[in-house]
Amino acid sequence: MDAVRAERLQKKYNYAAKAKTPQRRGGGGRYTAQKPKNAKRTFIRLAEYVKDFKYKLILAFFCILAQTISSLAASYILRPAINEFIALDGGDPRGLLMILALMGAVYLVSVVAAYFEARVMLDISQKTLKKLRSDLFDKLQKLPVRFYDTNTTGEIMSRFANDVDTIGELLNHTLPGLISGFITFTGSFLMMLYISVPLTVMAIIFIPIAAYMIKFLSNKCRTRYSAQQAALGILNGFIEETVSGQKVVKVFCHEDIAEDEFDFLNQDLRRKQIRAQTLGGAVMPIMNNFSNLLYTFTAGIGAILVITRGFDYGGLTVFINISKHFTRPVNDISAQMSTVYSALSGAERVFAIMDSDPEPEDEPDAVELKDVKGNVEFKNVTFGYLDDTPVLKNVSLSAHRGQKVAFVGSTGAGKTTIVNLLTRFYDIWEGAITLDGIDLRDIKRDSLRKNIAMVLQDAHLFTDTVMENIRYGRPDATDEEVIAAAKTANAHGFIMQLADGYNTVLERDGLNLSQGQRQLMNIARAAITRSPILILDEATSSVDTKTERNIQIGLDRLMKDRTTFVIAHRLATVRNADIIMVLEHGEIIERGTHEELLALKGRYYELHEGLAELD
Repeated sequence: MDAVRAERLQKKYNYAAKAKTPQRRGGGGRYTAQKPKNAKRTFIRLAEYVKDFKYKLILAFFCILAQTISSLAASYILRPAINEFIALDGGDPRGLLMILALMGAVYLVSVVAAYFEARVMLDISQKTLKKLRSDLFDKLQKLPVRFYDTNTTGEIMSRFANDVDTIGELLNHTLPGLISGFITFTGSFLMMLYISVPLTVMAIIFIPIAAYMIKFLSNKCRTRYSAQQAALGILNGFIEETVSGQKVVKVFCHEDIAEDEFDFLNQDLRRKQIRAQTLGGAVMPIMNNFSNLLYTFTAGIGAILVITRGFDYGGLTVFINISKHFTRPVNDISAQMSTVYSALSGAERVFAIMDSDPEPEDEPDAVELKDVKGNVEFKNVTFGYLDDTPVLKNVSLSAHRGQKVAFVGSTGAGKTTIVNLLTRFYDIWEGAITLDGIDLRDIKRDSLRKNIAMVLQDAHLFTDTVMENIRYGRPDATDEEVIAAAKTANAHGFIMQLADGYNTVLERDGLNLSQGQRQLMNIARAAITRSPILILDEATSSVDTKTERNIQIGLDRLMKDRTTFVIAHRLATVRNADIIMVLEHGEIIERGTHEELLALKGRYYELHEGLAELD
């Protein structure tokens, strides 16, 4: 790789690394500390999900308490074992065996308590996560289209994956670990104080030193692991881009350049992984050696007390053993705070979705539609997505049963916005939209949408059989009605050629079908709804001309006796519309049939004759 290209890549990926906000440590599943905005409020709200299991939580707490106390008690039993059965002249083998049996029994209590604590906390955490995921998914069903227009799919999915997982980690391991650490720390301190006040004072002096070291090393690790994760994310993104864009890479003979860029990113990741993992791997040895230093000082001073003050051998042995219990929780709690911060931050993001405003409730006197004819009228409608920027300005139009109304115009002219307003994905600012003379705001949303069928440019299909994908339009439809809808859509022929016909299971989003076949499936799904209003939003823009003709046959059958709204860029698809609306800057500047608009020699004429282009 030449120096100029290397310098350019360095600038490019330095910028990308700064733009990223990594949360995971590569390869280990450990999160870097990211403090929540309001930890107290989030923790209280998360506790609301756990309060239904308060009796199990109490049981888990007592299991942790029993486990910790048993472990400390077993350590303390060494004192009488040494003083009374080992240090005495000749010893007492029988008594030693009895006290060792007692120690084994106490340790057994600790093991049993630890087992039940793990089982209980696993049950609590999984049931809590189940309820949390259910509430989150239910909320997503109630959110307006505006929410999905302003949040990416990846951002939403990360709430179900990363954020919920961190909450599970908190409930499963971190919270019990914190409680156990606190009890161990307190119990060890009290026991050490009981055994020897001077040795305890010396041990306490080491605590602020250990805390400072942990904080210093944690900050260094956090910075280096963030840099490592940023590099890992950039490399993964480059691999994904390159693999998914292989046709473009090969067409432009970009293979060598792609290899150079990969080598550059791979080398950058290697350097940052070495820096991060060298320090990360050194943290525990450093802290262990620090604990060993305390152990050494304790043993040395304790030995002096044994010689000069008559301190007992068993007390010294137990104190040294418990001092390790005393310092370990400090290390563990400091290390676990990273997970606590990440879990609470994840919970905040989950609750942020739950707190998003749902679709407004229907008016108390909203009506249920019956015997819909399909007569639609826009009366001086003004609307915008931003408060100070109108997209539609004083738009008026009408459409009647069996009529085909088409919209053409530049990108951003307001064509799709008309569809969003008709389906009440958004509500208008001024004016009124009526269906059979009833204002849409006075109609129940579900009732309105059940009477509208849509065929979009992107045909979204589910991982299910062909039969069930078509039936999605009307879940109570019979198999015969599904087949009839497929015939209406001109899809029956290709479906019967599939391996299992209507029982063929479609792969993710219908990847085992061609684009045209997916669109025919989409038309069949709309056909089975029997809705009196049909919306075609760029329904044929992503297929070739031959496939478009095949789809058009299905659409013509589908549009029969329905009020149809068509949005299209290809003027050929709107030639036979009963009325064509030309929109520019949110206003209808021309309207009429194909022939009438050509005769006007205005914007539509310019588009048709190639004198102007849609942008």
